[in-house]
Amino acid sequence: MNELPPILRDQRKVDANHLNLLAIFHFISAGFALLGMLFLLAHFAIFHAVFSHPEIFNDPKLSPDGRHGPNPAEIFAVFKWFYLVIGTWILCSGILNLISGFYLRARKHWTFSVVVAVFNCFYMPIGTVLGVFTIIVLVRDSVRELYDA
Repeated sequence: MNELPPILRDQRKVDANHLNLLAIFHFISAGFALLGMLFLLAHFAIFHAVFSHPEIFNDPKLSPDGRHGPNPAEIFAVFKWFYLVIGTWILCSGILNLISGFYLRARKHWTFSVVVAVFNCFYMPIGTVLGVFTIIVLVRDSVRELYDA
């Protein structure tokens, strides 16, 4: 019986392909962040439209016992902080992923890409997968050699 010789693979090509794929996935993640910002803006617009008309909440049919809930302006003030925090988080994530995608393609700033990968791990489940795979690829010795060259 003839056994075939093992297939030799060039690790540099494999690493280059993995880094290119990771760059593409970082660009896609930045696109998802843009979609998230658009959703957040739409959510803000809807809530602003609802809570800027407090007469809707004073309908006696909605509260037959005459009690009224909290002031809608106070509720919306809390939501404004929510929008600010979540919007800042999404915006930072999108910008960092975009920059990291460019750095992965250029094989520069290894530490920055690792930090962004750790940051991505907080986004369940897609960001976690992207972050873990980015870390796995970037900590390879052969990839470190690509960055050093």
